Amino acid sequence: MVEGRRLWVTAVDAPAKRGLLHEFLLPATGSAKLVRTIEIGRGERFHPGGFSADRSSLWIPIAEYRRQSSAIVERRNKKTLAVESEFEVPDHIGCLAAAKGRLYGGNWDSRQIYEWDFKGRLIQKRDNSTGNSFQDIKLTGGKLVGGGFTTTGPAIDWIDPVTLKLLHRIPAGKTDRGVPFTREGLDLHGDRLYLLPEDDPSRLFLFRSPMLNFR
Repeated sequence: MVEGRRLWVTAVDAPAKRGLLHEFLLPATGSAKLVRTIEIGRGERFHPGGFSADRSSLWIPIAEYRRQSSAIVERRNKKTLAVESEFEVPDHIGCLAAAKGRLYGGNWDSRQIYEWDFKGRLIQKRDNSTGNSFQDIKLTGGKLVGGGFTTTGPAIDWIDPVTLKLLHRIPAGKTDRGVPFTREGLDLHGDRLYLLPEDDPSRLFLFRSPMLNFR
């Protein structure tokens, strides 16, 4: 999740059953500077997924490390990283988008898309018919934008949040390490696309194109 010069990244220490939230400061060039790290989640819910933000808060799904399990959605203050509220979900939630009082979450491989209000009240749960197993999603420009895997390879989709109809798709490709660009985190601001696909050592990739500003 990118905002100005700040970058928030989640990680999981599976052997220790710990979820982590890192905050970095992005320089003009070179490596990002780690500002702070906190532990998130609790108990068996230690696997953070793709997350999102509104003006003041980060919305982070933290699930058990298995399909058809459970999760909590934590709302954390951007400045302090303290928990402001949370709610439970009886499913593994692996990615989450937030905007205008609505939350959209995908379960394991995003087979279904959930919709809640900001108080955690379920509005609806629908099948994802795009064939893309979203790993991260964002709500921008009135569209849901998700990066994941299709039968033809990594791809980024634009879908209508009302109908979940696929509106636009671009192939994503792989890094020079052979890692699909849509394997992990994604963020989109206008014509700027940020991707963080790799494990340690991680690299943040920035793409710029008018085609990314799809309406």
